[in-house]
Amino acid sequence: MPLDEQTHVSLKKIANTIRQDIVKMVAEAKSGHPGGSLSAADIVTYLYFHEMKIDPQNPQDPDRDRFVLSKGHASPVLYAALAEKGFFPKEELMTFRKINSRLQGHPSRKSLPGVEQSTGSLGQGLSSANGMALGGKLDQRDYRVYVMIGDGEIQEGMIWEAAMAAAHYKLDNLTAILDYNHLQIDGPVEDILNPAPVDEKFRAFGWHVIEIDGHDLNQIHDAIQEAKQTKGKPTLIIANTIKGKGVSFMENQVGWHGTAPNEEQLQQALAELGGKQND
Repeated sequence: MPLDEQTHVSLKKIANTIRQDIVKMVAEAKSGHPGGSLSAADIVTYLYFHEMKIDPQNPQDPDRDRFVLSKGHASPVLYAALAEKGFFPKEELMTFRKINSRLQGHPSRKSLPGVEQSTGSLGQGLSSANGMALGGKLDQRDYRVYVMIGDGEIQEGMIWEAAMAAAHYKLDNLTAILDYNHLQIDGPVEDILNPAPVDEKFRAFGWHVIEIDGHDLNQIHDAIQEAKQTKGKPTLIIANTIKGKGVSFMENQVGWHGTAPNEEQLQQALAELGGKQND
């Protein structure tokens, strides 16, 4: 069943605000990773503003749902969502990557409320999420664990060890979301080390697999609900996305994996996203 119209409009607006904050943060820092942050914005928005049981006033609630950003270099999308949700003041976003800021280039669970796992060393987030999901099973808690992995990241061997373990332990409270934007730092994923067919490989490892348009909120909604109803195995959602989504000159351009926009580019990006630099 699709989202109701009011919810759909509200989530689209929030995702757009998060995209504005992403480009502002990276421009202010003059460094960061806008491309893969923008591609993940719709999924992160859905999770934080519609799906997950989380409370900014009680970030350590043992019954909270967990989100692990395994592709930690996309920290701007996580920080923007946490600030929008109320975990810390939005003004702090402009300290991104600055000395002594809580918002470093890769997220640290020791620094910022709402960050469940320190990530950035690619390949490790799925194992961390496994541990959280297994812990929930052992403690007989009903929280769910969501982990976002990157398509370049699944070239890491540790991902496949974790995939095997998650199926072995029947972690049906775990949902992995693959941000499949087909570009990594050195070029097209398929040219660097082709992981396809991802769906067949995860099914062979014992996962339930769903493939969607990662920018379609209704498809995201349906996939998350299907994952919740799947019993006895973890779920992988293959979310086909566009790197740099929402900013025309960044879309599908590998150069925007880890490049900050200059002032002119920032203004163009904000104009396309309907925002202003000082909003």
